[in-house]
Amino acid sequence: MHDALGTSAEVLSGPEGLLKLATLPGADIVLIAIVGTAGLQPALAAIRAGKDIAVASKEILVMAGEIVMNEARKHGVRVLAVDSEHSAIFQCLDGKPTSSVRKLLLTASGGPFRDKALWPKEKFSEITVERALKHPSWVMGRKITIDSATLFNKGLEMIEARWLFDIEMARVGVVVHPQSIVHSMVEFVDGSLIAQLSTPDMCLPIQYALTYPERHDSDLPSLDLARLQTSLPCPAHER
Repeated sequence: MHDALGTSAEVLSGPEGLLKLATLPGADIVLIAIVGTAGLQPALAAIRAGKDIAVASKEILVMAGEIVMNEARKHGVRVLAVDSEHSAIFQCLDGKPTSSVRKLLLTASGGPFRDKALWPKEKFSEITVERALKHPSWVMGRKITIDSATLFNKGLEMIEARWLFDIEMARVGVVVHPQSIVHSMVEFVDGSLIAQLSTPDMCLPIQYALTYPERHDSDLPSLDLARLQTSLPCPAHER
């Protein structure tokens, strides 16, 4: 199609378009950020074309983690985490083997009904869709916001971590951390606990995945450790 300036752009659509985008010769990394199962075939196509993939769509590892990771090893490409929790674990591991890990600890905000004083079990019948969609920490799509309210999303993230880091589920845990400052932690076999902290903004894990193994300047504010006793305001970025 042509615009008013006379330039042209090719418009792709449907499953075939996704596959073509995922295998463009000029791409060295492919960001998979399609909600649901639609991202699986493009992810596999990118891997088989020898491209690193950055995964924001947890569903592809939940439903086909073994296949995706086996294909990545077979073709010698990297699968990089974009979910903030998994990016944090990736940074904490820093290349350490899983044999040195006692436990991976994903953090969870707890969702809108985490305060037992405000939401005892007796009041659960009063929960509405509108209330469930008012997440206290993040601005996200409707499905993932509901999944967060029920903590179902954290279960999916545990499965994602199991495949992404080649570690059995027994060594994957969850800690409720309402401030969303500690994005996840790794406990090592010697008792050391290493955490990744930052201002809660998805720009950081996206940038880290796309520039790995380098780190580059960003416009994100520095984390004020003196304020960690209180919840920091969270910018409206999807998680």
